[in-house]
Amino acid sequence: MAIGSVSAQNTDSCNCCTESHKAFDFWIGDWAVSNATNGNPAGKSKITQEEGGCVIRENWTSATSGYTGTSLNFYNGVKERWEQLWIDNSGASLKLKGKRIGNQMILSSDPFDKDGKMLTNRITWTANEDGTVRQLWEILEGEKVVNTAFDGIYKKE
Repeated sequence: MAIGSVSAQNTDSCNCCTESHKAFDFWIGDWAVSNATNGNPAGKSKITQEEGGCVIRENWTSATSGYTGTSLNFYNGVKERWEQLWIDNSGASLKLKGKRIGNQMILSSDPFDKDGKMLTNRITWTANEDGTVRQLWEILEGEKVVNTAFDGIYKKE
């Protein structure tokens, strides 16, 4: 084996079994997702743990529009934060980073310029006591919320 290469043979240890790596495990499952404001079906989401527990993968299917997407979520131990890469069937992508605080995973994008305004995507997943998860996607200008892109309740199927 070359110096500096990664060993594909090491299967004895659990590289992603730390508390930090498990901070988003509350989102794992098969979910029916409804709109939090009116209760209408929003879609279905299958969240799985992959790569020996190092990756949480989301597969989303919208209830009405044929819209689908997937995200890869992982704890970056070097930067000590969670990261997400979302890609959908329209070709759009979103990169987020952040951490868990209490019962919430809070991930945000870097600020971006839209129509002369510096905006940030912030998505908060809240683990509720009844076993549901709320996902709230807000658009911020500075610290001010200027739009809610999505507000959904995940209920296990």
